[in-house]
Amino acid sequence: MKKIVPGMLLLSVAMSCTNKDKKMENYKWPDVKAPVADIKPTTRILHGDTVVDNYYWMIDYFKKGPDSTKVVDYLKAENSYLDKMMAGTDQLQADLFKEMKGRIKEKDESVPVFKNGYYYYSRTEEGKQYSKYCRKKGSLTAAEEVLLDIDELAKGHAYYSATGFSISPDNKLLAYSVDLVSRRQYTVHVKNLETGALLTDAIPNTEGGAVWAADNKTLFYTSKNPVTLLSEKIRKHILGSDAATDPVVYEEKDKSNYIGVGKSKSGKYIFIYSSATLSSEARMIPSDQPDAAFKVFQPRMKEVLYTVVPLSDKFLILTNWNALNFRLMECPLDKTGKENWKEVIPHRKEVLLEGVEEFKDFIVVSERKNGLAQLLIRSLNGPEHFIDFGEPAYTAVTGANPDYESKTLRYIYTSMKTPVSTYDYNMETKAKKLMKQQEVIGGYNAEDYTTERLYATAKDGTKVPISIVYKKGLVKDGTAPLLLYAYGSYGNSIDAAFSTNNLSLLNRGFVYAIAHIRGGEEMGRQWYEDGKLMKKMNTFTDFIDCGKYLVNEKFTSPAHLYAQGGSAGGLLMGAVLNLQPDLWHGVIAQVPFVDVVNTMLDESIPLTTNEFDEWGNPKNADAYHYMKSYSPYENVEKKDYPNILVTTGLHDSQVQYFEPAKWVAKLRAMKTDKNILLLKTNMEFGHGGASGRFDYLKDVALNYAFLFALEGITK
Repeated sequence: MKKIVPGMLLLSVAMSCTNKDKKMENYKWPDVKAPVADIKPTTRILHGDTVVDNYYWMIDYFKKGPDSTKVVDYLKAENSYLDKMMAGTDQLQADLFKEMKGRIKEKDESVPVFKNGYYYYSRTEEGKQYSKYCRKKGSLTAAEEVLLDIDELAKGHAYYSATGFSISPDNKLLAYSVDLVSRRQYTVHVKNLETGALLTDAIPNTEGGAVWAADNKTLFYTSKNPVTLLSEKIRKHILGSDAATDPVVYEEKDKSNYIGVGKSKSGKYIFIYSSATLSSEARMIPSDQPDAAFKVFQPRMKEVLYTVVPLSDKFLILTNWNALNFRLMECPLDKTGKENWKEVIPHRKEVLLEGVEEFKDFIVVSERKNGLAQLLIRSLNGPEHFIDFGEPAYTAVTGANPDYESKTLRYIYTSMKTPVSTYDYNMETKAKKLMKQQEVIGGYNAEDYTTERLYATAKDGTKVPISIVYKKGLVKDGTAPLLLYAYGSYGNSIDAAFSTNNLSLLNRGFVYAIAHIRGGEEMGRQWYEDGKLMKKMNTFTDFIDCGKYLVNEKFTSPAHLYAQGGSAGGLLMGAVLNLQPDLWHGVIAQVPFVDVVNTMLDESIPLTTNEFDEWGNPKNADAYHYMKSYSPYENVEKKDYPNILVTTGLHDSQVQYFEPAKWVAKLRAMKTDKNILLLKTNMEFGHGGASGRFDYLKDVALNYAFLFALEGITK
């Protein structure tokens, strides 16, 4: 799933009204007829179960391409309907866009990072959508060298995403990757930094990014299947050769695995990783031997994950081998099999070991305890200590640390009321220096807001954390509107973080909360295990129980409670709409994964086979019946639903457009209420929305205007 003041608007008068007064002042929704999708029954028979799908035909654009005009016509009709229904909020949306954009420091610069003789940084300019990527040689007072000007490169493109920047070891060449349609199919380009010329080499259909060998002419990259978009092969490219003839150095035969290629921070090794949800495998070569055969570090083991961190004299291995919450082990450089692994940090039931950042004299261990991140500094020749953060709910992660020789750790800290802050931490002296804090244009005072860490009790007695923020002065009488967000899949932890956009909610009286539900890893690996496969229902009931808790604690009431989630979090939205529709006044489902069974049955759909360990394979009867029991599309019923806004992208490669489109069509046909149901399809973008740093705010403004219209907030 993969977000701050003179000039801020005061709380709307409507916010101080009674519920009765609010309803009188609510936005007047136009009397416009909603689109009605054609019904073309398709029958699915599996495991003795017969299902008629009236809207399966909406897959046609994906299967047959742009000639499938009927699908596009329907999506455009839904867009037109949304435009008419939301027309009365056009000025509010424009004002919200201006307000949120106005908080962003347009002329800005990142904190430089040092690598191989150069300081690297990015900067943005007034009114520009994208960044310039730059460097200075040896000193920050040296002349600036602009490596890539993305604003120039993006001219003429509705969407432009550049990623995977990689400098050759001799500092003379830059490899970078570009996606022009938001389908995450990147073309790798190479630029000569001495002449400024773009080389003729162009490597299409990659995952994005490439890894340089030590010879400054060999690149390793991940090639995708053009139909399923699976990462299938690692190829090797020699500069000046035809990419179509690039040899395959590794091909993944297990379609449930993701693969990738990377380089150790020391620059000595190139690694190929293959990983599914439950098992992984690494291969490696010395970076100065690009023609060598990749050697398996440790053959994959059933339900064992591991990653490798090279130090100068040994390898560290982060693994869940006989360790649910992972442990850290080590082995010699020449004996890498697990029979040679020796424990460094043991497994701990109460602590999840998440990652290791290596330096010449230190390692930094990222842990999670009681749902909160910890950074452990461990000297390779001495004691260890933790960095103290001092807030009840926060995010703390290691930042960009490309210099293996450094004794300084760059880390990022934020909370729901603390803007994103970049620190440099001396691992020897423990001195901490704030290098940069996100600036909120117009002013911002963190003391005007309150953040809390709460715990709801789930139906099985489990305590589920909730991070919450609101403006001081909140009266807990059930009349405040509250937006509850969650994700809850793939072990992705959603930590408490600052958002300038959220201030547009908080300053109008909204409470904002994040439910840290099972399916993430906030409370350890078991938290994830208890929210996937045949335990997926815990994710949905946890979210419902968090909503009920916030109502019981008088933060809000069902008349003012809203829910939001995207992608797998959109699945969450669809599930809770079916399970507890009367708990919510409105729901925003962004690029929602709502047609679980049909998607997981179709291996031509991108990413399907990679997901079997997360959701199950419906060709197995037990998995089929279980996922059918919660799949939002399968469980739409003739009953009342709350107000719903659904968003998607025509070129989405993660959750195809037809899932939310089918879901909305079925909801329209079956729901028995007169509440609002809107579908917005971005016809130019994909899963992540617009690529510019301002354009995405138009989508946020639409979401907020939808909420404000339901609350009777007019400005």
